[in-house]
Amino acid sequence: MKLNRPMISLIAAACLLQAGIADACTRVVYLGTNDQIITARSMDWKVDVGTNLWVMPRGIQRSGEAGPNSIQWTAKYGSVIATGYDVSTTDGMNEAGLVANILWLVESEYPEYDGKTPGLAISLWAQWVLDNFATVNEAVAALEQEPFTLVTDSVPGEDRLATLHLSISDSTGDSAIVEYIDGKQVIHHSRDYQVMTNSPIFDKQLALNEYWKEIGGTVMLPGTNRAADRFARASFYVNAIPKTEDAVETLASVFGVIRNASVPFGITTPDQPNISSTRWRTVADHKRKLYFFESALTPNTFWVDLKTLDFAEGAKVMKLDLGPNQIHTFSGVANDQFKEAEPFRFLGL
Repeated sequence: MKLNRPMISLIAAACLLQAGIADACTRVVYLGTNDQIITARSMDWKVDVGTNLWVMPRGIQRSGEAGPNSIQWTAKYGSVIATGYDVSTTDGMNEAGLVANILWLVESEYPEYDGKTPGLAISLWAQWVLDNFATVNEAVAALEQEPFTLVTDSVPGEDRLATLHLSISDSTGDSAIVEYIDGKQVIHHSRDYQVMTNSPIFDKQLALNEYWKEIGGTVMLPGTNRAADRFARASFYVNAIPKTEDAVETLASVFGVIRNASVPFGITTPDQPNISSTRWRTVADHKRKLYFFESALTPNTFWVDLKTLDFAEGAKVMKLDLGPNQIHTFSGVANDQFKEAEPFRFLGL
């Protein structure tokens, strides 16, 4: 259905009323020349999210951590991941160049789990994708078969359930957004879906963005830290930045986009208590298999080169300890800073 201008304006107004109630994160996919595909995201949270980086080799046997009927699998691909509280995978890239990002969506409503079907704890949602697939097409085809029931749990240290949605992108620039609305899985699959933030649901974010497209980003863009405003800014800038074959310039431009959609550290919105400061950012270069990490509280950006990591079956799980509030400082390629570690236990039932 094509939306006319009055319809777009009405939907935009409704979205703006809802947009202030979600925790803030942003994800963008840059589609460049010379096969340059870059996915960037910000992690915004009101407290330290306890993030560390981990190297996960192939061949790890996993359980969905949802009780006796948990889905079981063996990791086909190795990955580098960023954790939440060291009990979940919240971001990462696998050795095939597939990227998965988990962001907050307060409208999420998951199906009731009766324990009779294969279950997957939400802490492993992104890891299941990274372990099993090389492309978005593969992941979407599997998800459409609904091989598991997604089971949520409380946020560590909080009296509220984790309400999340998932984005997936690959080295071709393909993209998918996966949400659970009214207990049903909804998949948005298109190379055009370059941006994801938080509330409202993705359909309404698209309608709101059409409103801002008609105004034109060179004329005016919304500037607040609300999810809908960040969606509009990120959508404009990720397609406005230059299409250059220079990988260094491309990365600089994409970092500029995700920083533009970030919330300065220490900023809070009193009447919107879930709006949060940006804690860290990641930028994944799908072509060169580089995974960049930038903490809001350190002076340097560093990266992990997936091409030189040992992902072989039987290789050691490795951890890069980022410290409280991710204050440990690293610079350049950080591969040799990872240390062998016992695998963390994913949060589950």
